[in-house]
Amino acid sequence: MKSSKKHLSMWMLILLLSIGLAACASEPDGGGDAGGDGEDTGSTEEGSGGDLVIDTQSEAIALDPHIVNDVPSGNVQSNIYETLVFFDEDMNVQNGLAEDWSQVDETTLEFTLREDITFTDGEPFNAEAVEANIERITDEAIASQRAFLFEDIVEINVVDEYTIQFITEQPNAALVYSFAHNGGSMISPAAIEEDYAAMEGGADPGSVISPNPVGTGLFTLDEWNSGQSIRLVKNEDYWNEPAKLDSVTFQVVTEGGTRLANIETGSAHVSEPTSPSDVNRIENSDTMELLETESLNISYIGFNTQAEPFDDVRVRRAISMAINSEDIVNNLFNGYGIPAEGPMAPGVIGYDDALEPIEYDPEAAEELLAEAGYGDGFSFTISTNDTQERQDLATFVQAELEKIGLDVNIEILEWGAYLEQTGQGNTEMFVLGWSSATGDADYALAPLFHSDNVGAEGNRSFFENEEVDALLTEAKYELDNTKRNELYSEAQQLIIDEAPMLFTHHKVDLNAYSSNVHGLYRHPTGDFWLKDVYID
Repeated sequence: MKSSKKHLSMWMLILLLSIGLAACASEPDGGGDAGGDGEDTGSTEEGSGGDLVIDTQSEAIALDPHIVNDVPSGNVQSNIYETLVFFDEDMNVQNGLAEDWSQVDETTLEFTLREDITFTDGEPFNAEAVEANIERITDEAIASQRAFLFEDIVEINVVDEYTIQFITEQPNAALVYSFAHNGGSMISPAAIEEDYAAMEGGADPGSVISPNPVGTGLFTLDEWNSGQSIRLVKNEDYWNEPAKLDSVTFQVVTEGGTRLANIETGSAHVSEPTSPSDVNRIENSDTMELLETESLNISYIGFNTQAEPFDDVRVRRAISMAINSEDIVNNLFNGYGIPAEGPMAPGVIGYDDALEPIEYDPEAAEELLAEAGYGDGFSFTISTNDTQERQDLATFVQAELEKIGLDVNIEILEWGAYLEQTGQGNTEMFVLGWSSATGDADYALAPLFHSDNVGAEGNRSFFENEEVDALLTEAKYELDNTKRNELYSEAQQLIIDEAPMLFTHHKVDLNAYSSNVHGLYRHPTGDFWLKDVYID
């Protein structure tokens, strides 16, 4: 799996499978939950039980799935809440809380919901509950980072107790994918009502829901020790086949070596994330295994395109020319990944391998800097969070840019503060990543590059380009797949040319785990599926 060629062939397989996404859903083999049938990474013997401990680099920001859009939060949320539909291992849409769905006409998406499901507070799951959730996530007062997923909905029609329709002003073939995103997680309507009541008293959105999450999922919140751990316990009244685990604890352990040591001593079972530099240690261990997961991620270093000198495209392109993404994959990540040439991973629908990337050329980079008026160089700061791989990437780029006369400082921030700072545009360059959680070009591109999403919604480069906006908007509503992909190809090339980001690589998620853990599976979108996990 270390070979870039092997990775690319896997991506092409995923792409072919993804193209088969149909306008009608099929019934999943393992029930309707987004826990799926996990790939057994250990023994083939069936088992159950255990208290799983996942040592995680960063703590969840919030347990309100309508509020935040970060991976640590999503990994916890996806085990508490469920969505109407979900993506299986091949990124095909499967039924979740909905037992069926159909595109009634070009502007009407209809769901038939499963009956006799209740939230863990006893509230019934029905069409009115779904309506309350989508109205909340699109409510401007909530200021959801995920509102863009459902912003095209202009009308919600509750047909009957278990049938609901969503009407858009224009055709939107990608809308069903948004309902598979964990931003469409269903929260108890009673909890939503209580949260609104708290807002009327001056509280922030999510102040009730985040510390007291109420969903329909495999687990429920047992305890949250802020800064230390979040413990979930099995939902004994789960509507389908329950989880095998008794509990799962997400334990904050910031140092990667400590996370591995905890697995070796038995005080933890999974390390999230795991560095490629630790692979040899894992492979030579009698107590640890390695889980490798192809992702739909683009890793990048963003420019604040509204701050000097990065408001000059020549400066952005020059810096991009000075960095060799193949060296990043091979030297920093031991071959675990694919060098990035543009803003989308090869497995995403709409990816175009015929685009013209910015080629590695340090000499041309120096010439372009001189043309832009920075022949003598300049100083700036690359900001990153406390993930070791991102720190290593920032250090690598720092050394390479010094070769063309640029003086680079590195700033390391705690995860929550980092998200806030990048969302407000208080950075010059910053290290981040984005996973196309719907497997579609709309989600891969619009949040990062459309001017409507500037800031915490995703476009942290504060990139504004009218032509890119027009292409992304037109492609979103185009039902002809050939023309839609042509529009996305044009948008991708423009984004590459404008260089709002330095595109580094498409990563492979690595996780060390204990040899006595079975059934561990990580979805390409980054979420852990824990339904079939058990411990010897």
